[in-house]
Amino acid sequence: MAKVVNFFKDCAHELKLVVWPTKDQVWSSVRVVVVSTIIVSIVLGALDLGFTALFRLLMK
Repeated sequence: MAKVVNFFKDCAHELKLVVWPTKDQVWSSVRVVVVSTIIVSIVLGALDLGFTALFRLLMK
């Protein structure tokens, strides 16, 4: 039981040592993720449309 208590005490201590990002850093990261997701979605959508058109031409 003492090991479990020590584990949680160590966890709490380590969490106090964490350097958390600022609000601006978080929003900057969120923007990067959203823009990247949009760009990848557009590229994949264009590839899907292109391959669909190509296969339709090949199947005729």
